[in-house]
Amino acid sequence: MNTFWNNINKFPRFLISVIAGFFLTTLYPISELLRDKKKRVFITIITLLFMTAIYVILRLMLGAN
Repeated sequence: MNTFWNNINKFPRFLISVIAGFFLTTLYPISELLRDKKKRVFITIITLLFMTAIYVILRLMLGAN
């Protein structure tokens, strides 16, 4: 039974390392793209257009006038 609780105590550490690894793996390529000014402007515009489109679609789907 002691081995079971030792394994359970290791899970939060594993979960934190998986989440940190996910964010580091995801955000590193994005940060590399944002170093160039032209790409930064382009990515910002694309992101704003995408967020606006999602907002409008959800507003129309949910009938929130």
